[in-house]
Amino acid sequence: MEVLIFLFIFLLGTIIGSFLNVVIYRLGTGKSIVKGRSICMTCNHKLRWFELVPLFSFLIQSGKCRSCKSRISIQYPIVEFSTGIIFVLIATKFIYLLDISFWSYVFVVALFMFVFSLLIVISVYDLRHKIIPDKLVYLFILVSFISIFVNYSGRGHILSFPTFANLMSGPVLAIPFALIWYLSRGRLMGLGDGKLILGIGWLLGMLSGICSLFLSFWIGTVASLIFMFFNRKKTTMKTEIPFAPFLIIGTLLTFFFSIDLFSLLSIFSV
Repeated sequence: MEVLIFLFIFLLGTIIGSFLNVVIYRLGTGKSIVKGRSICMTCNHKLRWFELVPLFSFLIQSGKCRSCKSRISIQYPIVEFSTGIIFVLIATKFIYLLDISFWSYVFVVALFMFVFSLLIVISVYDLRHKIIPDKLVYLFILVSFISIFVNYSGRGHILSFPTFANLMSGPVLAIPFALIWYLSRGRLMGLGDGKLILGIGWLLGMLSGICSLFLSFWIGTVASLIFMFFNRKKTTMKTEIPFAPFLIIGTLLTFFFSIDLFSLLSIFSV
């Protein structure tokens, strides 16, 4: 029974992921994200329902448009599959809440599905355009702030007043990065990254937020070195490498695998 439930959640995630692709493509273009038929980006062919089935349409059509045979971006199945997996991880992480209250479980799972859907869009949009949309990051900050009033420990009421440390976790983590943006006049870091870190601090808390930042910088450094190695001729000191995806990867790893800051630091003290 649980397998069927998680399969349903995965399929739901792929459907939401398909919608997130629409948001990523249409955001900032003036097009409505809820109206208008999806089209092929090359030949403007209006896609029919069987060309829009998450994952399966891409596989059956061998990643090509049925009309003009142009290649479909690999972004589409990656976002759909990733959203499905993340939704299953969220449902699994909070499964203990089912023993307390079904509706508490639904509320918490829905909240974090929304949070991570926002992070997926921010991550991919930043990769494509090297900018974090204000509308999305402000919404993420708001929902992250709301999350500190949610008690998902499994003890007590589902809503509770946060501690002073939880209230301050966002600003404390964000202020240093806002100063880096201000003092470097945006050359070392964009203000959007500082805004994103504000939301991450509230989402994860102080220690877990710091842990996610450590992970983000390490992963970002390794990925950047690999990118520069394979793109030596095209890479200069002025080449922009978006940082939001690494911040979000660090957040995902810390949130789902409960990586502890002190355990992380102990790796380097051996």
